[in-house]
Amino acid sequence: MKNVLFASAAVLALGAGAATAEKLTVFGPWLGPDQDSVEAVLADFAAQSGHDVSYVGSDSFEQQILVDAEAGSAPNIAVFPQPGLASDMASRGFLVPLQDGTGDWIRENYAAGQSWVDLGTYAGADGNDHLYGFFYKVDVKSLVWYIPENFEDAGYEVPSTMEGLKNLNDQIVADGGTPWCIGLGSGGATGWPATDWVEDMMLRTQSPADYDAWVSNDLKFTDAKVVGAIEEFGAFARNDAYVAGGAGTVASTDFRDSPKGLFTSPPQCYMHRQASFIPAFFPEGTVVGEDVDFFYFPAYEGKDLGRPVLGAGTVWTITNENQAAHDLIAYLQDPRSHEIWMARKGFLTPHKGVNPDAFGDPTLRKMNDILLNATTFRFDGSDLMPGGVGAGSFWTGMVDYAGGKSAADVAAEVQASWDALK
Repeated sequence: MKNVLFASAAVLALGAGAATAEKLTVFGPWLGPDQDSVEAVLADFAAQSGHDVSYVGSDSFEQQILVDAEAGSAPNIAVFPQPGLASDMASRGFLVPLQDGTGDWIRENYAAGQSWVDLGTYAGADGNDHLYGFFYKVDVKSLVWYIPENFEDAGYEVPSTMEGLKNLNDQIVADGGTPWCIGLGSGGATGWPATDWVEDMMLRTQSPADYDAWVSNDLKFTDAKVVGAIEEFGAFARNDAYVAGGAGTVASTDFRDSPKGLFTSPPQCYMHRQASFIPAFFPEGTVVGEDVDFFYFPAYEGKDLGRPVLGAGTVWTITNENQAAHDLIAYLQDPRSHEIWMARKGFLTPHKGVNPDAFGDPTLRKMNDILLNATTFRFDGSDLMPGGVGAGSFWTGMVDYAGGKSAADVAAEVQASWDALK
């Protein structure tokens, strides 16, 4: 199956300038440097295929794609930042299933391949599940940032298990230091950093099936498995000895300011758990890989849940079918289409066939190794929940929890808000 699908991509070059060339419109969320990057990829596809390809980006993608679909003027390809919206549109008949065999190719060629098939499979208007989405361009959230020099000076080693990480917490405290800087502040979105913690803890304490059931609310917030994951976050964030400034500062500290304690002398903290974007808020001139580095937020050795990775990504779908749209999905299976963006900035991929030397940035290459070593990948759960929960009561509930309310009470309130939406 792999060879059949790659053959369809390889044939594109033979069709350049042929009468079968078609117009192809791609609509996505990228502007600025990311738009330049996606256009470089699409230009290569156009050169190989002969198709006339145009890209339009918008910071109002989520609203505009619905308007266009309902008006019958959808682009050929729509690139969704959140699979939840893609799933909604599939159920309304606005998406076209990908070609047979695409799911087999993903299973074989993507790390944690079944995870990516599951994330792109939705119920269509016929009520049956089909593969509608192909993931291309991924972000990783399961990262812990630290200053190598601080670890070296203190004699600490990067932990490879959650048990080891918890032992390191206690060692740092015993040595008179503070393990973590944590901040939940984010204006109207205050609380979201804690939801990432809880999602990572769900993946490290429960099965992927339980995580999926939680995201769909088949597993209630009030279930002991979810309450336990919240308390796992609390074991870090509600321990005064573990957090710079004490647990009482967690909810009020802005997440953009929270990593600053890593860089003080002596350090106010030794570790900061945050996604791949956080270097944007490090002190000016900080060089990742030299001044600061990161490691995988580890899994429990004793729970046999593999190496789960939490993240996000964009899912490419066909919203107005023509052959060029299917050709583009086939082209995205070619390592070349990944390597073009890898050589630029802001791109990670689970494609096992790419040449890692193509990365223009050693930091991205190291992050991508985490992605390629994942046994399970799951999308940011709060982004898949209804907005009133995932971007509402879950956020505020975590602020309440950081402030001292019990995990059980917070979970009950979040579940009540979800029930009220049904």
